[in-house]
Amino acid sequence: MSKEQRSTAKSILARARSRRAFLRDVAVGGFGASLLGSPLARLALAEDAGSPIASVKDRFYIFVYFAGGWDTLISLDPRDPAVFTAGKLSKTHIQPGYELLDDPPGGGKRVAVKDKQGKTVYFGPYIGDLAKHFGKVSVVRGMSMDTLTHEVGRRRFLTGKPPSGLLARGSSGATWLASKLGAEQTIANLAVRVETYNFDQPNYASGMKVGSVPDLLRALKPDPSALPANIGKLIDLTLQQEAACAHAQASPTWMQAASSRIKARQMVNGGLDKLFNFQAKTAAMAKLREHYGIAAYGKAALATPEAQGAMAVNAITAGVSRVCSIQVPIIDAHYDDWATDHGPQQQRGFNLIARMLEDLEQRPWPGGGSWLDHTTIVGFSEFGRTSMVNQRGGRDHALTNACMLAGAGIDGGRIIGKSADVAMAPTPTNLLNGQTDNAKGEVIKPEHIYRALLWDVGVTADVADLRVPPLKALLSKKT
Repeated sequence: MSKEQRSTAKSILARARSRRAFLRDVAVGGFGASLLGSPLARLALAEDAGSPIASVKDRFYIFVYFAGGWDTLISLDPRDPAVFTAGKLSKTHIQPGYELLDDPPGGGKRVAVKDKQGKTVYFGPYIGDLAKHFGKVSVVRGMSMDTLTHEVGRRRFLTGKPPSGLLARGSSGATWLASKLGAEQTIANLAVRVETYNFDQPNYASGMKVGSVPDLLRALKPDPSALPANIGKLIDLTLQQEAACAHAQASPTWMQAASSRIKARQMVNGGLDKLFNFQAKTAAMAKLREHYGIAAYGKAALATPEAQGAMAVNAITAGVSRVCSIQVPIIDAHYDDWATDHGPQQQRGFNLIARMLEDLEQRPWPGGGSWLDHTTIVGFSEFGRTSMVNQRGGRDHALTNACMLAGAGIDGGRIIGKSADVAMAPTPTNLLNGQTDNAKGEVIKPEHIYRALLWDVGVTADVADLRVPPLKALLSKKT
């Protein structure tokens, strides 16, 4: 973060106090100290009694959802076309298909990198600039999503639980992380074009959902048609008095509404919109636009994945958010647009993650090191594509998936798990060392990832009822 950006963030956050401090002031100044014991205060100030809390407090998270079902053969989980040839399709049921791609990077060759042991490992031709940062990245292969349905796969990864029909069955993993770590942030859980769920966590952990950076700016700016200040104060006083009454305090719904109202007022009065005005004519914003490739003019430029990525990094590093979720749209490649469009759209997402890693790494952490030392990035999709190209020139939905994690707490430069060399089926993996283990291993699923993220910050109990052990092979500290 530049000196100008740090100065702006410091002045903004000085005005936009944490929700916890804000609510404490409202409680004492508006209703008297007795409200500190009310349900409204408890919503903002505490978790359930006895609930395990995070012992590691300096973790932040960015989730990057590749929407549409990515093709891991051309990115995270490739195969050697010299080995998996057309003559062996009847045995392997794996068709890399790199020769079918329309003008792929590097002529469609796999990208070679070194893992942390110095061994050569490979990615597909559309891995993009993420390959340059493999030392910070851990890739999970051979995951099972147990579904071929977009809605089910998406909600399975978001929550770590199989949905009930098409309905999510539990709070989002982002919500759980925000609930354990985000009570001090103004917008603890920010979701841009990504579904978010809160079934059982404090209100402050609920995701604030927006469609784009302009949507967020509108939410953070005061309404120009707002009521005169004196009338607004009278309405606030009336609502405060209503929320202080016994009937209101006995209603969780009323208390949740009161907390949300205070949260909204805090956001619009804090001047936070300045952090996300990416087309402002300042040196700091010009540098940020250049890094992410955001145009200086036009609303369309602010609706791009690149603008979402810049927004997520600014929200995290300015102390506004603890968890951010963004979306990279990719096509559902059942047809011949797989050969022309699917790969470039995936590569755009991997390049964006590379830009975020670089941005976080160059922003200094107050106590030394960088923000990347304290921020974990998770890239995922709802499922992978079939290992065979279909008769329409595309790939269909497959049960097998992959994901990638990078940054804080992650054991970088590693490949964890493996998809089988027959039809790329999921295979059991030793959760501690990440190696294939058909005897005692488990097939990796999204819930193993969330257990690992919670374990990393000291929440070792299965608070989210995920019913699996953590995938400790992901973590730099495994005990």
